[in-house]
Amino acid sequence: MNQNKSNRLRTFCLWLFCFAIVSTVTGQSVRISGSVFSNGHKPLEGAIVTVLPSGITAMTDKQGYYFFTQIHEKSKKITITYADYVRYEMELSLNKNSNTIPDITLIREVKELKEVRVTNTYEGQRKKEESLNVEIISSGFIQRNLGGSLMQSLQRLPGVKAISIGSGSSKPLIRGLSFNQVIVVENGIKHEGQQWGADHGLEIDQYAVNRVEIIKGPSSIMYGSDAIGGAINIKPVPFPSQHVLGGSLDITGKSNNGQYGGSFNLFGRKEKWFFDSRLTFMDYGDYRVPADTVHVYNYAVPLNKNQLRNTAGRELDLHGSVGYLTDTFKSVFYLSSIHTKSGFFANAHGLEPRNVDTELHDKSSRDILMPYQEVTHTKISNTTSFSIGTHQLETQLGFQKNFRREWSHYVNHGYMPPIYPENRPGSQDLEREYDKEVFSVAVKDEFTLGQHQFTVGINGEQQQNAITGWSFLIPAFQQWNAGVFVYDKFKINDLWLLHGAVRMDYGKIDMKPYFDWFKSEITENGQTTSAYLKRSEELTRTFNSLNWSAGINYTPGPFSFKANLGTSFRMPIAKELASNGVNYHYFRFEKGDPNLSAERSYQVDLGMEWQENKWSVQLSPFFNYFTNYIYLNPTSQHDIYYGAGNQVFEYEQSKVMRYGVELQTRYQFSKNISGEILAEYLYSEQLSGSKKGYTLPFSPPPSVLFNITYSPEIKALKNTYFSLDYRYTADQNQIVPPERKTPSSNVFNLSVGTKVKTGQQDLLISLQVQNLFNTKYLNHTSFYRLIELPEASRNIILSVKIPFLIHNPYKPN
Repeated sequence: MNQNKSNRLRTFCLWLFCFAIVSTVTGQSVRISGSVFSNGHKPLEGAIVTVLPSGITAMTDKQGYYFFTQIHEKSKKITITYADYVRYEMELSLNKNSNTIPDITLIREVKELKEVRVTNTYEGQRKKEESLNVEIISSGFIQRNLGGSLMQSLQRLPGVKAISIGSGSSKPLIRGLSFNQVIVVENGIKHEGQQWGADHGLEIDQYAVNRVEIIKGPSSIMYGSDAIGGAINIKPVPFPSQHVLGGSLDITGKSNNGQYGGSFNLFGRKEKWFFDSRLTFMDYGDYRVPADTVHVYNYAVPLNKNQLRNTAGRELDLHGSVGYLTDTFKSVFYLSSIHTKSGFFANAHGLEPRNVDTELHDKSSRDILMPYQEVTHTKISNTTSFSIGTHQLETQLGFQKNFRREWSHYVNHGYMPPIYPENRPGSQDLEREYDKEVFSVAVKDEFTLGQHQFTVGINGEQQQNAITGWSFLIPAFQQWNAGVFVYDKFKINDLWLLHGAVRMDYGKIDMKPYFDWFKSEITENGQTTSAYLKRSEELTRTFNSLNWSAGINYTPGPFSFKANLGTSFRMPIAKELASNGVNYHYFRFEKGDPNLSAERSYQVDLGMEWQENKWSVQLSPFFNYFTNYIYLNPTSQHDIYYGAGNQVFEYEQSKVMRYGVELQTRYQFSKNISGEILAEYLYSEQLSGSKKGYTLPFSPPPSVLFNITYSPEIKALKNTYFSLDYRYTADQNQIVPPERKTPSSNVFNLSVGTKVKTGQQDLLISLQVQNLFNTKYLNHTSFYRLIELPEASRNIILSVKIPFLIHNPYKPN
């Protein structure tokens, strides 16, 4: 097995080497330079100047001066962006070796950028050219709404929620769909962990996130299986400017769980080579809730100082990238390692949650005792793009290793031996271990024919997941996926844009057999024997699917309309096909169905947006129909071999209808005061099967958020804001057992922030008070909702971002 791993790793390295050595298309290089000023003719330092189509950037110095020593003579235009100023764009005509661009004057925007999304020209144009509903999030939004994890920071957006697992981790929930129905893409590579588990968070460092595109709705055309509910595309950080060395330091503190830590970033670039690096560290203790007692199913659990014992954790993340850039060629290697260690709420885990040494746990709020989990996610990837004539090609190669271990005291149940055998390999405290390796490759070609802009792509992925530990839930497996797609964007005129796409996918999963490591008694025909029970059969399933999508965009002036109609699919995963064990986090026995077919969905997405003067209104209705949705159904059976007679839940399929709408409205009352309303509604119903008439698990209730923001102009400060959010969440009475009805809630959040000018860079300071009035309320999509656990009590979050420039040699001639 080790030899096979070595061979695969050598093959992967060979792939990386081959793609990185791709030759560039040579051309004449020229030099350009110029200066950027405000409309008051003051030099603008730190303006970003970008040459297109190469994407090479430079930053202006104190005199507003910029220059490029080597750009392609066929470069078409430059763009200039600067905070609070209208984006500038200019066509280029380069006919000599050195070109001086006339002085450029930027015009200040009438109103400042508002939260939720950055509304500059690029993002507005991106939304107008995409037939699906897309939200584009900046790093500034993440800092302003910083939570315990990336998804907790993004869930202010309508249609986007988080399945929270304590205070330090969560997984995405888009329009009520999650787990393997929503994918996360980081630097072009699909993130692969153990996302099937409700207690398995997303291994992403939110400090390393620069820009996020959230696609709300089925995205199988571009991403394949698992994108049936949507996609979260984490874009790479921008390339540094030439001849610059700099970075930033983020410092964060949180009152609720005593969290402290931050992130250090260092980047630099010469002319063609650059590097970017980041180190993130976080340490946090048990988090608090506004209650001194919680009820775990049918027994009361007193809480010491309102703290959930054993929910402390630590996180250490490393990131690095190095790349080579020219006008016609870019190749970037990315490396990251995310390591977390976090505890499970001791009174809500395992088969004996009542036998908890509360005195030991309550001695310290920062220790991590059993039960706890350790996760290390390593990712290596390369993205290479180059031009050949009118074709823009891009290749991506990736390797990921997700190593997860869950630790818990050995407790025998059923026919398990009372004492863990000494001759059995592995620790007696290792409940479960998952070791997943993923190799991926993708090739994409973008080219234009007349008014048609085509994108043709092919991608493949191979993954294997090994298991060990004294507890069994899912078998070891190998999985292969491959897909090819063609996407055409046809521009009729400035008002009308048509979209058409088709994709074909193939998938195969090979699951390994598994036998209990201990014997159980079996009685047949009055005869009792002992045998090693077979928990998982050897099973191979293949799936294929042809999907299509058609869309339209209509943008007459301040109004825009979009519509998309299409199909998508998702192949079942190992847990759905072959699980056969106790899920200790939910106190239930889960059983898969090897005969499940691939989920298939038909969807209609609409989008209407109107912007004029002080108003901005965006409405996004959607309709979704599944012919065979996969869900976990509780039965009347109880297991007799494992645990204490846990109820059996079986995977089944049914027809499902889903529809809903999201609303975003903003109004600028005056130069300094603005308001917004963010609302969402989702309805889902099973149309067949044993749960006909019920909704789906984790269906978020209707909610509406009201915001008022005051942005005063204060001398020596920039972008100062005082913002108050009030969110009303309605009752959720539409549930599917064993879920419980969730009452309505009223929650206030306060945020304050500003930028302080210090030397060449701006110091960013943001302060949040989450759950301002310490309200006791329940979150229907929380991992701990089933045990009536309220959300965290008041939490004060202070975040400071300190950018710095070590070397910035730009000087005027």
